[in-house]
Amino acid sequence: MILFGESLNVISTVIGKQFREADPAKRDSVAIQEEAVRQKELGMDYIDINLGPAKKFGTELMPWVVNVVQEAVPDMPLLLDTSNIDAIEAGLKVAKPASVPHIVNSIMARPERYEKMVPIAAQYEADFVALMWGPDGLPRDENERAALAVELIYFANEAGIANERIWVDGIVTPVNIQQQQLMSLLNFQMMLDDMAPGAKSTCGLSNISNGPPEHLRGVLNQTYMVMLERYGMKACIADPLDTQLTAIAKGQRQDVVDLINGMMDGNEPDIGSLSKEMQDYAKTYKVIMGETLYSDSWLEI
Repeated sequence: MILFGESLNVISTVIGKQFREADPAKRDSVAIQEEAVRQKELGMDYIDINLGPAKKFGTELMPWVVNVVQEAVPDMPLLLDTSNIDAIEAGLKVAKPASVPHIVNSIMARPERYEKMVPIAAQYEADFVALMWGPDGLPRDENERAALAVELIYFANEAGIANERIWVDGIVTPVNIQQQQLMSLLNFQMMLDDMAPGAKSTCGLSNISNGPPEHLRGVLNQTYMVMLERYGMKACIADPLDTQLTAIAKGQRQDVVDLINGMMDGNEPDIGSLSKEMQDYAKTYKVIMGETLYSDSWLEI
């Protein structure tokens, strides 16, 4: 699994302070560079630069951050992540080539967004994340996701962007309020290769644990990542500090993968014979699948 590090984010206490500072002379570039280096050392494959809306000075801020990050980790590919289209283009203009193309994160499946942003991605030879957020917001099921994907990918192909340059994000939702949507995304993942051969897929993985208590977030993220990868997902935006997730993603915990994949194949484990760690993964799988009713105490049952 390819990992996109999420820690260069406007909601971060330290990094967010730099991203909200209008005066470049007052920004702490060292803090940003240290975080970028740390993400590389922790095994991230890309770095996501998430400025949020960046409405006021995004066209100055994005290229500034891109330059600062590339000074520290020149070989790392970047995701340029903001709703400010002009800021995305400003960042792409200054971004130096990396080991693989940089990525525009993201382009919604809305004509008013993709008609402006797809040509920018094509002009700068960037990949892009195709976000399945349509004119009516979140799709209701896998079929609505598929319809949006076909529309956006066709437009991109017509603009000269091959499927291999597109990362489809079917949208992960919180397990405690939209469990059925998690199943819908798994179903969509199974459809994607037939719809768009060569296209890759990604997601904001930590959305699944947005709401549950902090001590449950890791096992939720890790379990769902394994489930998504089973159905072809190639990458996810992830927490660099979750070393267990990184170990699983990089093939260092095959025991965890085998347990979850076995349950996906219908093999029910003997819970009593499992270690506490593996019991937690088995119980979490059942919650994600809707076999166990969600509660903040599911690991204790």
